[in-house]
Amino acid sequence: MQDTTIALVQMQSRLGQIQENLNKIEHYVQAASSKNADIICFPEMCLQGYSRQPLTNLAIDLEKSAFIHKVKQMAKEKKITIILGMAEKNDSDKPFITQLVANTDGSILKYRKTHLGRSEQPHYSMGNEISIFNTPKASLGIQICFDMHFPEMTTILSLRGAEIIFTPHASPTMVGDRKDIWLKYLVARAYDNCVFVAACNLVGDDGTGHSYCGGAMVIDPKGKVIAEDFNGAESMLIAKLDSTKINLIRNQDSMSMANSFYLNGRRPELYGELVKTNVTNLFLE
Repeated sequence: MQDTTIALVQMQSRLGQIQENLNKIEHYVQAASSKNADIICFPEMCLQGYSRQPLTNLAIDLEKSAFIHKVKQMAKEKKITIILGMAEKNDSDKPFITQLVANTDGSILKYRKTHLGRSEQPHYSMGNEISIFNTPKASLGIQICFDMHFPEMTTILSLRGAEIIFTPHASPTMVGDRKDIWLKYLVARAYDNCVFVAACNLVGDDGTGHSYCGGAMVIDPKGKVIAEDFNGAESMLIAKLDSTKINLIRNQDSMSMANSFYLNGRRPELYGELVKTNVTNLFLE
């Protein structure tokens, strides 16, 4: 990994107002580029706005959409990797919750949310791939909101070489203090897997009466919060990620236990229950 500057946006997204939302996205991309950011991440489904109801009529075809073409142009012209949340059209009536990755070379890649919340399952399709994305300076993984509650996924991403995990959210105000909640588990994901974790959330009212609590946070591979913004309003958080510590740990250039890459000590032969045991049956035994 090379030293990498990232931008995290907590954004107010109006449900169904794609062009308005895209204009705001373009504004933040330009602002991040002016600060020499290498990667910018936007919240879950910020392009169309988040909804727990079907968004079939608003879902976008990545290959044909003029909106996606515009994002592709932004990334190429501004030389910045854009990680953007959206509802992606599916062959079924249930779209994917997708995080688009628009690279500086003009390529478009994607991650589809693999773990859906209970209220999302009737209306969206689950993705089935855990993906690594390589940028000029770092390798990254994506876990969208509810995905982050599954530590196995973070571990797989780290083992595959991810150095930064981006976790875009659409967490409503009703869930409570987002900072307090994130500190309960995002720190553990970063520390246990020796990765940077970078989170951002929707903020404000979506135009239909649903409100999001916002928040942006960056945690280093030793579990230390290095940047945060919980002002409750739209903003962009810039963080410079120093690669020294993660490279020291990943390359095993130190014999100190303080610089251990814990995943190297795993014993997978002992963990079979993680993939074999049905939780319901476990409680019944």
